[in-house]
Amino acid sequence: MKKFIKAFILAVVSITMMSCATLFSPKKNPQVTVQSTPMDAEVYINGEYVGNTPLVRKLSHKEEHSITVRKEGYRQQNRALVNRVGGGWIVLNILGGLIPIIVDLATGDWYELEEESVHILLQEEDTE
Repeated sequence: MKKFIKAFILAVVSITMMSCATLFSPKKNPQVTVQSTPMDAEVYINGEYVGNTPLVRKLSHKEEHSITVRKEGYRQQNRALVNRVGGGWIVLNILGGLIPIIVDLATGDWYELEEESVHILLQEEDTE
């Protein structure tokens, strides 16, 4: 009986020491697609030129990103890619206790990007 109690206590302690998002969330950064109308516009992510539309790029889900799309003869368009905490991770972490919340907060694994596909409609500049 003592072995069962020790095993049970060890299991409970192990579960409360885990953090759901750190253990179970996908470790890959998502591929974000950036498209524009018209196509072949320059794309800048966080101020750095990364190519022309259409474009697919892996971006960190742990931080927000600024996307700027430019094309000669058109007005520049800016878009923020916002990350947010996945609601499911919060519920699971609350059930697990304070330690899982701290671990997921520290690692940032409970964040996800709100959008993984961006389409920007460029407007022509006024030629007056």
